[in-house]
Amino acid sequence: MSEQNLKLVAFCGSLRKASFNRMALHAFTERLAAGVTLSTIEIGDWPLYNADIQAIGFPDKVQAAHKAMVEADGIVFVTPEYNRSIPGVLKNAIDFLYAEWNNKAMGVVSYGVVGGARAAEHLRLVAGELQMADVRTNVALSMFSDFENFTDLKPAPYQAGALDTLFSQVIAWSEALAPLRQASKAA
Repeated sequence: MSEQNLKLVAFCGSLRKASFNRMALHAFTERLAAGVTLSTIEIGDWPLYNADIQAIGFPDKVQAAHKAMVEADGIVFVTPEYNRSIPGVLKNAIDFLYAEWNNKAMGVVSYGVVGGARAAEHLRLVAGELQMADVRTNVALSMFSDFENFTDLKPAPYQAGALDTLFSQVIAWSEALAPLRQASKAA
């Protein structure tokens, strides 16, 4: 596998309309390396938090998101910190799947009063159980230093470098895990 055909998914993990997920994701996607494709999954478009989804069938948006997850080589979660953890809907969506997460690299862009550090840590614990390789770098956006008036994302200059490192690590680990993903598809 080469970086030229690597597929990453950015998983926006909040349903709140005032969430900064989309703002954070869109502010950083232009920094992605050439040749790497990035799909975005909005948790609101992928209603995996709905316990009745299996009864009603998989809507087109869910099928498209599921296909993106199956084909993904790596994941970047964009999440706020709510009550010292990840949003409940994000955890529920993660729990809806299992094999789709296996042998993929994952990185975290988090935000909150302390940069979403506790949400990122919880995602790392969950990732271990799902056989994902979490990368060391976390882009942690502080409400105090990376947002103007607590509403407009204005990341400190060092955050661009942190994001470049995060993407580089997710790409490297995604490439390293490719043989494991291929072996599990063949089995």
